[in-house]
Amino acid sequence: MPGLIYFLIFKIAPMWGLIIAFKDYSPFAGIWGSPWVGFKYFVDFFSSAYFYMMFRNTLVISLMNIIFYFPAPIILALLINEIRSAKFKRLNQTIIYMPHFLSWVVITGITFFMLSSDIGLVNKFIVNAGGEPVAFLSNPKLFWWVLLVQNTWKEVGWGTILFLAAITQIDPSQYEAATIDGASRMQRLLRITLPSILPTIIVLFILRLGQVMDVGFEQVLLMGNPFVRDVAEVFDTYSYNQGINQGNFSIAVTVGIFKSLAGLIMVIISNRIVKRMGHTGIY
Repeated sequence: MPGLIYFLIFKIAPMWGLIIAFKDYSPFAGIWGSPWVGFKYFVDFFSSAYFYMMFRNTLVISLMNIIFYFPAPIILALLINEIRSAKFKRLNQTIIYMPHFLSWVVITGITFFMLSSDIGLVNKFIVNAGGEPVAFLSNPKLFWWVLLVQNTWKEVGWGTILFLAAITQIDPSQYEAATIDGASRMQRLLRITLPSILPTIIVLFILRLGQVMDVGFEQVLLMGNPFVRDVAEVFDTYSYNQGINQGNFSIAVTVGIFKSLAGLIMVIISNRIVKRMGHTGIY
């Protein structure tokens, strides 16, 4: 019941505000007093000169996270599971969980301290080794990779929780039988552990595809600067600039609706593909 009440109050009830996207909304006139404009803001949004740039940036950042970040917690969970010392395992888990609890403001400060062209530790090592400073934070070609490394370092440990929980549900007798039959540790991992946690991996992958248009607003906003604007402008930052900075709430809600519909379509398509492959989807 508390969960149902939460979703009713904070998820379902506010959805009536989506009507703002179809009105020329003014805070002074209110939602019902603002004139109806239909799909005007959708047309303006899709015909905007920035739409292709935002779509490209959002999609590339999201795909990089799916390709490089998504497998990382799985691999790390498998490695942690192979640690035999319980104390050492708990110590490692505690250490890799810690970055998750740091805010993006702190992460951005650490990144600046490490990668800045003038005071960054990495560039100091490069200069001392006889090289030239690298503009990690202002080079458009490196911006997406910096975001990927940041996100991986911050969340990879926390992402192992579900996979480790799935591993603990595996029947130990399967490992015992495989050991008796002469299976090596790698064979037990590939033939028992991975197939057993595959349903969890599939469900999380489908849910991740549902967030394909969501790349982390706070991270991109804090890391962005005028030098990397062409690769840092995503739908989240555009919605923020239009809604909060310029007061164009209608276009901001339009962007939100587009992101939600894109995520819903990705979930439906990926779930059907998974089911046709013989696996269990999310519904």
